[in-house]
Amino acid sequence: MGSSTGFLSVERRDRAYAAVEDRVKSWREFVTPLPDSEVQRQASRCMSCGVPFCHSGCPVNNQIPDWNDLVFEGDWRRALALLHSTNNFPEFTGRVCPAPCEAACTLNIDDAPVTIKTIECQIVDRGWAEGWIAPQPPLRRTQKRIAVVGSGPAGLACAQQLARAGHEVTVFEKSDRIGGLLRYGIPDFKMEKGLIDRRIGQMEAEGVAFRPGVHVGRDMPVISLMTNHDALVLAGGAELPRDLNLPPHDFSGIHLAMDFLRQQNRRVAGDPESEAAPQGTISAKDRRVVVIGGGDTGSDCIGTARRQGARSIVQLEILPAPPMRENKALTWPDWPLKMRVSSSQEEGCERDFAVATRRALGRDGRLTGLECVRLDWTPGPDGKLSMTEISGSEFTLEADLVLLAMGFLGPSRDDLIAQAAVTLDSRGNVAASPDSYRTSRSGVFACGDMRRGQSLVVWAIREGRQCARAVDEALMGTSDLPR
Repeated sequence: MGSSTGFLSVERRDRAYAAVEDRVKSWREFVTPLPDSEVQRQASRCMSCGVPFCHSGCPVNNQIPDWNDLVFEGDWRRALALLHSTNNFPEFTGRVCPAPCEAACTLNIDDAPVTIKTIECQIVDRGWAEGWIAPQPPLRRTQKRIAVVGSGPAGLACAQQLARAGHEVTVFEKSDRIGGLLRYGIPDFKMEKGLIDRRIGQMEAEGVAFRPGVHVGRDMPVISLMTNHDALVLAGGAELPRDLNLPPHDFSGIHLAMDFLRQQNRRVAGDPESEAAPQGTISAKDRRVVVIGGGDTGSDCIGTARRQGARSIVQLEILPAPPMRENKALTWPDWPLKMRVSSSQEEGCERDFAVATRRALGRDGRLTGLECVRLDWTPGPDGKLSMTEISGSEFTLEADLVLLAMGFLGPSRDDLIAQAAVTLDSRGNVAASPDSYRTSRSGVFACGDMRRGQSLVVWAIREGRQCARAVDEALMGTSDLPR
């Protein structure tokens, strides 16, 4: 513990955002890093608790107090090594993770947690700037061949770990660029894609081969991968969107959120839209936009629509508004349900809660609005909330563009799942134990959202790392890879 009084003498300070009127003019990241000296002061606030509850909030088991102390002491390079020992891609999580570690921080009891996410991001960004991050090719090769299907955070983490263990790893991706959700689901203003490209370069130097533009199950049979590889890892994510029955739903102007986001990310990259535009170009410019769904994807739609020049934006959530503050005595150190305002919501939108959408309204085949109704949520005898429509609460929202951002129901039910012939669990995910990551089919493993369902980037990285160890152990009998 570098400073025994830092948490008393240093006030919490976090990274700042560029002004709204400036940042909405650009697709670039808009977070202003703290000076290194201030990051060291923030690191001094860590109490090095006897029981570090931040560990309970971190899926990748980051050794947070240890690298906080190293940053405070100015030993950034050792802090980077310690950070990389548990997290392959801290520049990703340092930008898009919601930081459950900070919610679990002891200092969050009085709403002033250590700025863990900021410190993590600063460590790795400095590492790249200083040239400390280099490829780590294995000392020996095992001659074992492994195919990883899906290049999101789970697939990338799994592939990198397996390559460092000496295996020959090939990553197959159906899109024309590597990155999965990181590439096409997260807007550039939250995470610029050069960060992915930089890691891909590192992984290629470590021996990972990438095959973009190959839709396994369609362009290449699954049996071909199984025949030519010693193990197959399914890491294709949870891509099956939750749809909404909006009769008649044949109006133009109603789109799935991921179609909207993927198309804009392709524009920013300078790629043609054709692959991401089955319904033609989707634009919010001068449109009255309604986003249905209150999660991160909905928030990303808001920020994207604002930058495209939307006339107005309304976000609807079917659940009631959460409390402004959580009851710490009941929730800490767990992730609390409370009102949050994302950077995109801060840029301008109207939020409405406990609202159900009944049907779409339009004329001449074009959407003009939504018929909505307000909901009453009441607890039943078992404590579970149930919703009922409030009589007489019907209202109409004008809308030219509706974006459906209500989450995902599991992996796509496409040729990959059918040909792999693996058992699915009750939620429709690929069934595999979190210990062995083995599916019901010999030699086939699954990890990330395809196994656990829709989740966070940090959980995907954890799953990819743990799956890599399970594969290494299955092929070699033992493994030195960390879980």
